[in-house]
Amino acid sequence: MALVITFLLGIGNFAWHSAVLGSGHRMVSDMLPEHRQMIRWSSMSLEFVLLCAALYGVNAGHSVWMWVYLAYSAVNGGAAWLIIKNRQ
Repeated sequence: MALVITFLLGIGNFAWHSAVLGSGHRMVSDMLPEHRQMIRWSSMSLEFVLLCAALYGVNAGHSVWMWVYLAYSAVNGGAAWLIIKNRQ
């Protein structure tokens, strides 16, 4: 069950991350235009690595990683909501 919850949190994190990158917020639009695609690719890759690490830890029997990833997801979701709602 912890594996499924971690995976669903990962889907949410990817959705929030993608929404922030596509929001047109000043923080995102101030990125260097010539490196914008590479920044998007590398940040999504980092998100994937974090998800894989959490899934690996949970699959190895360490359910504490689900709680760590849940806390990360809560912070990530809150930050995404603030950025998208333009409440910096």
